Amino acid sequence: MPRAIPGDRFHALIQAATAVFLEQGYQRTQIADVAARMQLAKGSIYTYVASKEALFDCVLRFADQADRIELPGSLPVPTPPPESTLAMVEERIRDESALPALAAALGRTRVTNVGAELEAILGELYDALTRHRTAIKLLDRCAADYPELAKLWHRGGREGALALLTQYVEDRTRRGRFHRFEDVSVAVRLVLETLVFWAVHRFWDPSPQVVGDEPAKRTALAFITRALVKE
Repeated sequence: MPRAIPGDRFHALIQAATAVFLEQGYQRTQIADVAARMQLAKGSIYTYVASKEALFDCVLRFADQADRIELPGSLPVPTPPPESTLAMVEERIRDESALPALAAALGRTRVTNVGAELEAILGELYDALTRHRTAIKLLDRCAADYPELAKLWHRGGREGALALLTQYVEDRTRRGRFHRFEDVSVAVRLVLETLVFWAVHRFWDPSPQVVGDEPAKRTALAFITRALVKE
């Protein structure tokens, strides 16, 4: 009788592989590295995934899943074609690019409370970054040695949000509601990088500042709002 596979082993595998990909990037990570992290034989990993490519696909698919990751119905998980992994990432980026508060603001002709409007936009962005914190960190770390992923992430993820936010800030500046900066693109990049640091990167900071999630969010939003809004 074949030995039963522990129900929580796949969840532990995804967690260990996520940590290794974050530390070493895509190219340097090998199945043996993940096995060593789990204190298992290398062959044991192939019980669950057919290859590093299959493992990376699983890591991206299950990143930021709060509940226990259940065993797939069929093992080992087969190696997906590269376009399948990229299509999955593109779909996640597209789904999170729909920012209702920002879209509504861009279509608004009259603004009564620009501070409240801006805080709603910033909060929406912050929450989206928080929901996909690990996936964003993985994309940032692995894009450097995965050119197709880099192209997708930088153009579809980072640049898309930056372009929409720039359009919004330029419009409110023309209306006289925001302070005027010498270079709007620099100001908007400062806004986005501030949100990304406090929602994502601070959790991997080698010298972290201990602060709760909600105080960090409220402080970051208040700081940016006061820096931009004239009133």
